[in-house]
Amino acid sequence: MSTLTVLEVQPMRTLPGDAVRQVLWHFADRFDLQMLVASARGVARGNVARLVAAGERNTHEWTPGKEQMLAALDEAGVTAAFMEPEQGGFIAGPKNLALSLAAFELAWVDGGAATAALAGFLALAPIHERGTTEQVDRYMSLAAPAQNGEERRPWRGAFALTEPIPYVGVDTGMLSGKVRVVEWNDGHEPMLQVDKRGRFITGIAGANFVTAAVGSDDGRIKGTCIVILEETDEGTFDRGTATKKLVHQLSSTGDPVFSLKVPASRIVGGYTVKDGVIVPNFNHGEVIEAVFRRTRVPVGVMTAAKLLSAIEPVIRYQRQRFRGAEGAKPGSLRYEQGIQQREDALHRLVDVWAAGEAAASLGFAAARLFDELDPIEKQKTAILAELGVTGGRAEMKALRESEQRALALLAMREDDPRRAELESDPLVRYVLLDAEANVLCPATKLWNTGHGANMLREAVSLMGGYGITEDCPGFLANKWMDAQLEATYEGPEAVQRRQLTVTMTSEVFLALFQRWARAMRAIASTHPGTGACTLASAMNLWLWTLNHLQCATDAAGNKLYHGQRQGVTFALADALSWLLASRAQILDVLELEARGAADAVLAEELPATVQFLSDLCHTQAAQAAGEAARICAELVFGYNRHPRWDEEEHRSCFLAAELEDLEETMPGISAMALDVLAGDGSHPQKAGPCAGCRGSEEFLRLQSRLTMCLTGSRLAKDRAAETVSKVAIPEALDYPAAGGA
Repeated sequence: MSTLTVLEVQPMRTLPGDAVRQVLWHFADRFDLQMLVASARGVARGNVARLVAAGERNTHEWTPGKEQMLAALDEAGVTAAFMEPEQGGFIAGPKNLALSLAAFELAWVDGGAATAALAGFLALAPIHERGTTEQVDRYMSLAAPAQNGEERRPWRGAFALTEPIPYVGVDTGMLSGKVRVVEWNDGHEPMLQVDKRGRFITGIAGANFVTAAVGSDDGRIKGTCIVILEETDEGTFDRGTATKKLVHQLSSTGDPVFSLKVPASRIVGGYTVKDGVIVPNFNHGEVIEAVFRRTRVPVGVMTAAKLLSAIEPVIRYQRQRFRGAEGAKPGSLRYEQGIQQREDALHRLVDVWAAGEAAASLGFAAARLFDELDPIEKQKTAILAELGVTGGRAEMKALRESEQRALALLAMREDDPRRAELESDPLVRYVLLDAEANVLCPATKLWNTGHGANMLREAVSLMGGYGITEDCPGFLANKWMDAQLEATYEGPEAVQRRQLTVTMTSEVFLALFQRWARAMRAIASTHPGTGACTLASAMNLWLWTLNHLQCATDAAGNKLYHGQRQGVTFALADALSWLLASRAQILDVLELEARGAADAVLAEELPATVQFLSDLCHTQAAQAAGEAARICAELVFGYNRHPRWDEEEHRSCFLAAELEDLEETMPGISAMALDVLAGDGSHPQKAGPCAGCRGSEEFLRLQSRLTMCLTGSRLAKDRAAETVSKVAIPEALDYPAAGGA
């Protein structure tokens, strides 16, 4: 059980600034990323904010103002963040954290602006991840902003995966878009006819090229693939009508129609010819998997940005709520504090803030993980290719030995002499990072956008009636509405939960998870105020529940943990996501404390900032533990049939006469008897005898321990609320409200 150690420090005086965030999110030593953040922020709080304030969200059409926003992103270098330096970019190597930081800054003001930027990256992502060298060089260079002296307009792209209603959103494996061979002359490259109708395609209004998912409609082409379509290709390149969205209006969305003749070299990743059949090197599913496991993370970060952007406007509203009233004189508590005189308002805002910090930490942790994974994944592919291993199934089989080596590494003591050999094995390293990424990506998308949307509703409600007006500071109503769409981007909640049910049972991930739980317990011994002990207990409870459900059956004898029992598997996925977000938040605060001391800018305010953020960690850990415990308890006990009043199941009940006899030797035993049968067999008016806990004693022990580990969490929330009531905020938002353009 954790015991809270209260640091004797003054409350945090100002909102956490850039110096804090750079250390907290692990990019204090990356000047290139700091420049990108500054550039994206300049566009967001300038050009984008003015568009929103001027009412550009009120039209579905693609307007000159929205087009100018993209030009501003080009000029600021945000577009170039996706390219390598030789292609016109300025960041070398993996860029997952870079794109997430840019999305964060843009979504701080408007989700549609962030989506407009990400749409171009999404169109290029299939080419970037699986394209041939020629495809990568061509389209990255074309999409890069013009360099000094160049007279050209950068190309825009769109990704056309989904199909028209009724197919839209059904299954990304169901494609009505078709491809067939129209010309194949000896000695010449085959020419393909591509027919595709898209639905809800982002970035289509100004797209010069599209990466489209299609299936074969010809025996001379095998399976499915992604094909690159250009607006100048022979045939129809119709961008279609604008989608009448209620949200994200600063990004273009439409239902395009394509009927184009293209060379076979446009198949993403290339192809081979076998027995007169074109065989794409990658089917569309393999490309999508490589793309979405990375691009889902920035979308989750977008919702985190909305939550944190709500803090300052809500504080300002709460404090000024009664100013101008007759009874609120300057200098009085009512005038200075407004609604923040009341604990409820402060506690609810603390919950919003804690959720925002956890969401940001989880999202940026996932982005950094993919930056670490990307070069290792390329190394893995090269190693297996040298061994003649290609294709998904063949790779999985070849990596089984590496998985066993990874498990052996996780089980080793720190001083084991064999550790160095295993840690230097790139295939072992890949297996470990891949197992973690396969869980963190869907968890980020699921928890950030799902729970984040709920907490944005809470933030809007804290603004009172002002929250649902066009001139609400911080555009909070827009952000709340936008979050509903972000929860469906690149696969709605059900898709993320489905992926988690498969990846979270990986033997390697579960071994990692056990290590994380032990690490949280160790952190609790030195930093009990973070709630690490609470989280460790919740992690152990979740792990026990998963193991139990994988072996248990319901009252009818049916297996509980099964792909079709989504009432079980999806619920456990939700619980895990809560725990992962809280863990990421705690680790970031430890990073701030450890590295912030060396930063002269942070030194003076560091203890107070760490204390406040630790209190938010403790608050969030308690909520995560509560959610996980509730879900786990429902799953462990909820599928048992309640006992009935039949001869077999009331055999353990006391008879009234027996209790009278036992009272003579054991006074008070009657008070402990839950179910008593009268002499005529009558019983209490309820469904049956009280349910027992046979087989679940260990669960109850873990649950009891978790309950006790909540000690101190409400004191932490009280301290955080006190800080919120006193923290200084700027005189005004640094971007305009509606009508103030």
